[in-house]
Amino acid sequence: MKKTVRVAAVLGVAALVLAGCGERPSDSDDTTASSDKSSIEAGKQYPNFKACMVSDSGGFDDKSFNQTSHDGLENAKKRHGIKTAEVESNSDAEYPGNIKALLKQGCKQITTVGFKLGPATETAAKQNPKVDFAIVDFAYFNEAGKNIAQPNVKGLTFNTDEPAFLAGYLAASQTETGKVGTFGGANIPTVTIFMNGFSAGVDKFNEMNDADVQVVGWDAAEQKGSFTEDFENRSKGQAIAETLIRQGADIIMPVAGPSGLGGLKAVKEADVKGIWVDTDGCVSAAEYCDVLLTSVMKRMDTAVEEAIVESIEGNTTKEPYVGTLANDGVALGPLHDFEDDVDKDVMDQIEEFKQQIIDGELKVSS
Repeated sequence: MKKTVRVAAVLGVAALVLAGCGERPSDSDDTTASSDKSSIEAGKQYPNFKACMVSDSGGFDDKSFNQTSHDGLENAKKRHGIKTAEVESNSDAEYPGNIKALLKQGCKQITTVGFKLGPATETAAKQNPKVDFAIVDFAYFNEAGKNIAQPNVKGLTFNTDEPAFLAGYLAASQTETGKVGTFGGANIPTVTIFMNGFSAGVDKFNEMNDADVQVVGWDAAEQKGSFTEDFENRSKGQAIAETLIRQGADIIMPVAGPSGLGGLKAVKEADVKGIWVDTDGCVSAAEYCDVLLTSVMKRMDTAVEEAIVESIEGNTTKEPYVGTLANDGVALGPLHDFEDDVDKDVMDQIEEFKQQIIDGELKVSS
């Protein structure tokens, strides 16, 4: 019998904004050390192919979402000898203009990073059918569930509720106060999917252990909670985390990009624990490794690189990529400093849940 853990979902509507211009697009000829997770082997070189990227307003140095996506661009350059260019956005209003700036540079493939770039990416794809586009954390479906993406646009999406569920169960098993917390950068689906999964994992722990661990900062039933409404301002993230800690939470999971780093600062100052998202926090935010229980990872670098290679080979389709536990597109990160603190029975249960999710026996639906 299949087991289902249901968490409510909300629909996000992205607004089309006025064209603007961010930092000047930069061409890069150097290579950067890349992730070893990519399944793509170095092969034929393509020095005449140019792949490009537009960040969202968090920037490529956010130690999270944009940075990991950018690693995919750098990996493709290193392994396949392509040319690259990029634009770092400073605000949402700049997205259309930044895409146009890259089109003028002769980019054959453009990856846009973030849910909020959905409308600008779709418009550019319609106007430039010979250019391939990929967009991280967005896919184009109508209300009937039909994929209505342009033929030259590939959505790169991730079922992050799956590893977030595991993180929620883990957090519930480790709290000493009986309260854990989470907050987001904005109430949009690509943020709340983490929070929903986390909350469902806590619920599962309560169900299996006759416990009453509470989640502060997010109400999955009401789809309401604490948000910075800003992915850049670390002081806002710190303030929200401090509030959650005052409410009793001793494990905090920010889902807020650079704003979340402010949350980790509050965690460290209060001597409690944190959970990072998108990347292994002990790699991307190493200064906080000693307080990070784990991370909820999505392998955007691999997905971006694969989308670029598809474009190089002329195989781009509009069918979205979906990263799951089954295909290793998402994962629960290492415990690092806390590995010896978590009982083996807890980790065995988490591994069992993981396999149940992979086998389809346990559904974590957001």
